[in-house]
Amino acid sequence: MKRTHLPLNALRVFDAAARHLSFTKAADELAVTPAAVGQQIRALEDVLGTVLFKRMTRNLELTPEAERALPALRAGFAQFEESVRILQDAQGSKVLTIAAPRDFTAKWLGPRLAAYGAAHPDIRFTVEAADTVDFTQANLDLAVTHGPTPDVEGLHGKPLGDGAMVTVVRDGGDATRRIAHPGSGWEPDEGHIVVLTVADAGLALDAAAAGLGIARVPALIAGDAPAGLTVTAAGTSPHAYWLIAPTPQWRQAKVRALVEALTR
Repeated sequence: MKRTHLPLNALRVFDAAARHLSFTKAADELAVTPAAVGQQIRALEDVLGTVLFKRMTRNLELTPEAERALPALRAGFAQFEESVRILQDAQGSKVLTIAAPRDFTAKWLGPRLAAYGAAHPDIRFTVEAADTVDFTQANLDLAVTHGPTPDVEGLHGKPLGDGAMVTVVRDGGDATRRIAHPGSGWEPDEGHIVVLTVADAGLALDAAAAGLGIARVPALIAGDAPAGLTVTAAGTSPHAYWLIAPTPQWRQAKVRALVEALTR
């Protein structure tokens, strides 16, 4: 019989009836009626073309065929139980694997993971540096991306912030000297020059803190900027930071709990 055609529910009823040698006691265990147990057994016998029980006056007896089949059946159910345990252990794992841009981890995510870990000391994190994420190629629970609203079937996302941007310059620094990076959104204009181009917003923020000029970065990253910097609202970007994961990972209790903590 093909795996897809196995009458698993009826086999479970057969196992219970065989252990108790009673439809009534099997029904109590399974929280159904004795009539339902009898119906399942008769249907199973019809499917298998084999009699499973001898109906005696006051009790049941297993047929020789049923006696021979039971050890393999119970071993199979034991394997099912072990498979479920393994799956539950995986869902209950205390390790979270996260991919995020390196600068975002350093400036925003890292401190918050530290705070979450302090409140949940049994949790362990693995953080991978990634600006783009491919869940089909990586064993990830969650990822942080920077871009437009994710619109991929089977992928869930929740925004971190609203895409707000700020300018950052050291107090008394030269605001005519711009620090550029992908996503800075600087428009060429008179009176300003780009004196430095860096790989990401985190490096631009560091350069501004060092006094190299003014940087335009996501407000989320600048929220923990060190003292001595002037931070000014500078519009919004069509891109924002997103927590994303495919549906199976998104449904995990450990992922839901972390997402809730990060988006409060």
